Amino acid sequence: MIGSLPFTGRWLVGASPAEQVPSHGTDMFGVGYAIDFIAVDERNRTSPSISWRTLIATEPPELFYAFGQPVLSPVSGRVVTAHDGEPDNVARRSLLTIIPYMLSQAARIRSGVEAIAGNYVIIAPDDSDAYLAIVHLQYGSVQVVQGERISEGQHLGNCGNSGNSTQPHIHIQAMSSTDLSVAQGVPLYFRRFTQWDPGSNNPRVREGAIPDSRSVVSPSLSMSRLS
Repeated sequence: MIGSLPFTGRWLVGASPAEQVPSHGTDMFGVGYAIDFIAVDERNRTSPSISWRTLIATEPPELFYAFGQPVLSPVSGRVVTAHDGEPDNVARRSLLTIIPYMLSQAARIRSGVEAIAGNYVIIAPDDSDAYLAIVHLQYGSVQVVQGERISEGQHLGNCGNSGNSTQPHIHIQAMSSTDLSVAQGVPLYFRRFTQWDPGSNNPRVREGAIPDSRSVVSPSLSMSRLS
């Protein structure tokens, strides 16, 4: 499947199938080729500040640049499922809070799809037999409904921290089925984007590619704007 990036601005690439498959360490819930994006500023920071809470406690999701940012449809197609109503979690950057959260993973899996995906939208693209899911959306932000026809670039909802998420981010995946409990992952490529490799200030334009893990990407700019 191929589509456009689901956002504007600069986003850090987290888990990516460009580094390993399955990208999230499991094939469950169709995440084999899933990609995570985290909004950053010009200094590649995910939030404007840190505090004592960053080191030993939880933090409000509103602290992070990604939280509340518009999520755009990468493709044109039809909405198969749109789910809203799951609360946003507090954010966790400290190992003191992340480790206990990871130990409760099995309980979330037993609780079902919503406990993992949070608020989500599943799309049937016009030009593919596979399906596209964007999950962890902000509570109360979903803008589309089941059966609605949507266009590439349309506002789907906002980036949140619902479901199995420790920090606000966009999780996007292509998959073989609309049923997340049985879906298999499908490769997802992005049509055109600008990528800053880790540690580099020199951007490059990529086409029909999967962003590299730990790089920063944005919708592609003209070469005149890159200079």
